[in-house]
Amino acid sequence: MQTATSATPEALLCAVAEVLAGGGVAVLTGAGLSTDSGIPDYRGPGSPPRAPMTFQEFITPRGRQRYWARSFVGFERMAGAAPNPGHRALAAIEKAGLSDGLITQNVDGLHQAAGSRAVIDLHGRIDRVVCLACSRRSSRQDYQQLLAALNPDATRAGEIDLAPDGDAHVEDTDHFVVADCEHCGGVLKPDVVFFGESVPPPVVAEATALVAGARSLLVLGSSLTVYSGRRFVRQASLRGIPIVAVNRGPTRADEYATVRVDAGTSEVLPAVVDLLAPDGSAVAVG
Repeated sequence: MQTATSATPEALLCAVAEVLAGGGVAVLTGAGLSTDSGIPDYRGPGSPPRAPMTFQEFITPRGRQRYWARSFVGFERMAGAAPNPGHRALAAIEKAGLSDGLITQNVDGLHQAAGSRAVIDLHGRIDRVVCLACSRRSSRQDYQQLLAALNPDATRAGEIDLAPDGDAHVEDTDHFVVADCEHCGGVLKPDVVFFGESVPPPVVAEATALVAGARSLLVLGSSLTVYSGRRFVRQASLRGIPIVAVNRGPTRADEYATVRVDAGTSEVLPAVVDLLAPDGSAVAVG
């Protein structure tokens, strides 16, 4: 394995570019890819300890009220986030035909906003809402407007401390009014996989098939603490294909990695794109 301590930064970038140049790359991304867009992560270097809400907490009336009061504020900020150079570099790599698809553990939709098309949202999307009773999906923006009408005095923006996954630190949640499904009266939930839930089997099957047909796996911005993403590293390792890991700080892919770069994705990915096409003719980062 090549690491930041056993090779120069230039050699590491060249090693990553060499793997990508072979094409057939499956990409797996985590929260560290979006931190440079202003979205906090749970486990990155310098991140404060955070206790994410579990599904079991959410389905209680008090837990649901607390979640939506905080997420009402957090979503405003998250929806305004823009793709960073790492997102745009991945979209360019896909456009050049070097990657077969991208599995993201993020729920922010920034890969799609940057132009990536072959995206598997492993943990869902924060910009959708789903009813736990009738399974109807609807727009989060529409639900935001409904919550705003029901809670005209609720804090919305300002200097609120944003937390991961569209959450925010709001102290007073006791009087927040939550709306139920307008079609069946069921409980509404963001269309994301909470801690304590499982990734839907069809989504796992799609991601597994991507890795099964890949020539290499590129892991970006994820410590891989959660099994839902780590399983694909194990799958790639069993197949014996190259694994590249780029992340600030250690990951649970390190023992399997062919190339390991301890650095931010916003710096590494555009530099790798430049190595793949120094004149910008094959891959252009927009």
